[in-house]
Amino acid sequence: MTLIGLLLALPLRLLGARCVWYCGVCEVSAPARWRCARWRFAAITVGHVVIAADASQMARLRVHERVHVRQYERWGLMFWPLYLGSSCWQWLRGRRFYRDNYFEREAYGDLPLSRRRSQRRL
Repeated sequence: MTLIGLLLALPLRLLGARCVWYCGVCEVSAPARWRCARWRFAAITVGHVVIAADASQMARLRVHERVHVRQYERWGLMFWPLYLGSSCWQWLRGRRFYRDNYFEREAYGDLPLSRRRSQRRL
């Protein structure tokens, strides 16, 4: 997955995005001049690569995105279908497809504390 993330980050880097390795994760932040661009997300994680709309979003979402990095480590290639499946399941149940997604709830810290602790051991 990290290779895919690096391939996605490469054109951004060539266009001026800042790329740093921070605690084992490649963080790619778009330049400030791109703020006017219509990003559909503040940050997105693909393996050990986090791509953010700008440096302030990277700093704000670093902890949240690190949870997604751990989810990729835990689930590997199954992460994408499981994430999509969780979103679809929530949508079919009349809930919010993004915010009620199991993986987002874990990243936002919405799961019961005992459940989060047991998952960290995996």
